[in-house]
Amino acid sequence: MILEVAILHIKKGLSKDFEISFNEAQKIIASKNGYVSHQLKKCVEQEDKYILLVNWNTIEDHEVGFRKSPEYQDWKALLHHYYEPFPIVEHYK
Repeated sequence: MILEVAILHIKKGLSKDFEISFNEAQKIIASKNGYVSHQLKKCVEQEDKYILLVNWNTIEDHEVGFRKSPEYQDWKALLHHYYEPFPIVEHYK
């Protein structure tokens, strides 16, 4: 199993809107082959900061199956405009 980790810095004051959009976007990621589970956690010390943890069967499930899918465009449209800076995504096993 592969753990995808992304620290998300949300533009100031947009956390509530981000959470609403993420609620919709999580349906997209959860529908993809190789998806196992995910957690989105809000930082206690820093406002507008989150960590996203996604478990995948393989790194290819994330990098190819999800990121190269047509549904990824919907994910991007829902979420990517909230990030500043754009998050670095890393994978762990």
